[in-house]
Amino acid sequence: MSHRWLIFGLTILLVVISFYAARSLVVPRHDGTESSGTGAEDLPNPLRVSDPLVPFFCLLSADRQSVNLALDRIEVNWEPSQAAMLVEMLPAVGDREIRQRVVTFLEARTDKKFGRDTNKWFQFVWNANFGQHPNYLEFKAEFYSVFDSSFREYFAEEPPSTIRLNEICWGGVRRDGIPPLKEPQTVSASQATYLEDSNVVFGIEINGDARAYPQRILAWHEMVKDIVGGESINGVYCTLCGAMIVYRTTVDSVHYELGTSGFLYRSNKLMYDQETKSLWSTLTGRPVVGHLVGKGIELEMLQVVTTTWQAWRERHPHTRVLSLDTGFSRDYGEGVAYKDYFNTDRLMFTVPRVDRRLQNKTPVLALRFPAVSDEQLAVSAEFLEENPVYHDQVGVQKFVILTDKSGAHRVYETGNRRFDSWDGNCDVRDSEGAFWKLSEAELTSPDGEGLQRLPAHSAFWFGWNAAFPSTRLVK
Repeated sequence: MSHRWLIFGLTILLVVISFYAARSLVVPRHDGTESSGTGAEDLPNPLRVSDPLVPFFCLLSADRQSVNLALDRIEVNWEPSQAAMLVEMLPAVGDREIRQRVVTFLEARTDKKFGRDTNKWFQFVWNANFGQHPNYLEFKAEFYSVFDSSFREYFAEEPPSTIRLNEICWGGVRRDGIPPLKEPQTVSASQATYLEDSNVVFGIEINGDARAYPQRILAWHEMVKDIVGGESINGVYCTLCGAMIVYRTTVDSVHYELGTSGFLYRSNKLMYDQETKSLWSTLTGRPVVGHLVGKGIELEMLQVVTTTWQAWRERHPHTRVLSLDTGFSRDYGEGVAYKDYFNTDRLMFTVPRVDRRLQNKTPVLALRFPAVSDEQLAVSAEFLEENPVYHDQVGVQKFVILTDKSGAHRVYETGNRRFDSWDGNCDVRDSEGAFWKLSEAELTSPDGEGLQRLPAHSAFWFGWNAAFPSTRLVK
């Protein structure tokens, strides 16, 4: 996520507020006298927000007298639910002295000593039970509309939601500021000379049509809208949480045109649909904020595998793969995008809690099934490499995870079958000695019985655990 729009937007906001502050600190009363009290009428209101929000927006002013009046006003009307707004604005306060005043004010009101550590302030607010301020949605809509006026549409008219709205964070880009790939050009495997054998690709196959999406390209776009095997699909790559998920975009004959909202929830990318501007969870394929919430809508997750170009090409010699000619100018070298982020265990955007059973960015295979919505499973990639045939169960769903030498994981239902070995390629032996054939769609027995492939995807441990804190972990 880029912070260019953050800097640009804040510059405009500071100029506007400072201009009004210089002219409006003392305003005439209706009786002709002048007011210099601490009420909202004494403060600039360039964005025309409701009176309770005026002092908060004045904290972004470069005029220190205006800031002092604003803090006085906030103190007079203080309630704990206002902490979320102060913390959310804190990174945007450009003047160091003013920021310290706001921090000192927060410490006095909350009895917490986090200084300028905004991550700790966010964690404190997210884990507190302060409730939502009556003007919080207006605050969020107006604050972020400075960076992109379309952001208002996400938070207008008291939208229903299934997530806490104060945990929705701006990622530093405008709506679709990270441009999705739309039916991108592809080349044959033999033409993809830009790829090295060890390069990471995300592979899917639908109706015999195999497609490879190199990570080195998707990391710059985070979303691909494509037609594979005659199906309209949406591949979403959340670089921050390490998850690549492919969804079928039609539910009950309704097609949902999805895009990148510009916002995150617990460091997970939030999508939006173009018709209703509802926000959607990348990890569940469900609307979480907006008009579509509560309508029973859930995108169908399709099978995808994270593997190497060599392994995918050998298994699918007729695969198509993304061309470097995407229509965008980017450095599509392997490992270039998000290099610094991937090379450390530090987070770019904090989460409410961190589970130290694994390091933040430890790769896990993440499993959840719509029929068993209250149970989730994460299995560390390292464990699966040591146990290439692994049986488990989530709810009533029994399955086997098969891991090959490239580190690719495929999950198949088992029923009452047990498998004890496989050759890492196509032959999987069951407990009775019969050899089943592995394909992207299913395991097939010698007599034609099929066991369906189940959807699963890789993710970073912290991102999956933040979304599903009660997930079971196998490591």
